[in-house]
Amino acid sequence: MDSQDLARYIEATDGISKPWLLLSLRLQKLKENRANLSEDDYQAQVEELHQTLMGLGEWWVGIEDQVFEPQKFSDD
Repeated sequence: MDSQDLARYIEATDGISKPWLLLSLRLQKLKENRANLSEDDYQAQVEELHQTLMGLGEWWVGIEDQVFEPQKFSDD
């Protein structure tokens, strides 16, 4: 799934309020742009994403069924 597909999924499932999905989108965009970044810039952005993820804490507690068994998304 590329970043555009993931963005459509986030919009279709009202995921804009789910920080873990937004973080996934940022990570996917970083992967897609890796070839255009220096190694230092890429590493700095990975570290920033890691810090953001760690700042979320145990965000999944109580919503495991939504997070670890997400709805299927199709282009239909």
